[in-house]
Amino acid sequence: MQRQPPVVRVSHDPERPLDPARWPMTVPAVARLVADGLDLAPGVTFLVGENGSGKSTLVEAVAVAYGMSPEGGSTQAVHSTRPSESPLAGALRLQRGVGSARWGFFLRAETMHGWYTFLEQHPTGGRRLEPVLHEMSHGESFLEVLGSRFDGPGLYCLDEPEAALSFTSTLTLMGVLSDVVRQGAQVLCATHSPVLASLPGATLLDVGEWGLRETTWEDLQLVQHWRSFLAGPGRYLRHLLDAETGEAGGAGPAGYT
Repeated sequence: MQRQPPVVRVSHDPERPLDPARWPMTVPAVARLVADGLDLAPGVTFLVGENGSGKSTLVEAVAVAYGMSPEGGSTQAVHSTRPSESPLAGALRLQRGVGSARWGFFLRAETMHGWYTFLEQHPTGGRRLEPVLHEMSHGESFLEVLGSRFDGPGLYCLDEPEAALSFTSTLTLMGVLSDVVRQGAQVLCATHSPVLASLPGATLLDVGEWGLRETTWEDLQLVQHWRSFLAGPGRYLRHLLDAETGEAGGAGPAGYT
């Protein structure tokens, strides 16, 4: 029997209802997931959308439902400083893949500092890298984590990992994700990066007022905006800055937000 990915499907547990009038159910992507569920593809799945679209909320909820800390880290190093996660994780059911690995890791850009401290205070397995992570730049520490933790089958959840990475380092991350998938891993990642989202073979889910919909890289609004901006920055900037006073101007090009 062929081994299935760690998570085959994400669905709502009807015995744990969420108030439809309260956050996060007021977010269309969350409401769609609760109503219809989500089949999670093998390999890499990217959630792409504007700020507030719910992509990070979805990644966090899947990670927590799988057994990881909402603040990042592995299934073997669960920690918390100040609970702030949504109640969505507690209302989800994960259909685990037959014969799949149970290990997982959640890389969350905004809370990795706390995870580094946790590792310093709770060293395990004879690892020597943890005490020096705080001494590295944000991007360097991310690359160190990628090299030491992304190394086998399991579920890898990432929330906007490009926030700490340069263009070149983002390409390194793409190589890491490709390698770990070949080892049998599954990846769920929220991103604003058109570079990262171009990973060959990845499933792309467009997150917005419509909820969730599968799309292609070329059809992502993110990609279209970046292409347009790089082709002519002035067309965007003249709507944002007054040439003489430097004060904020009016609305940008059609479709620009």
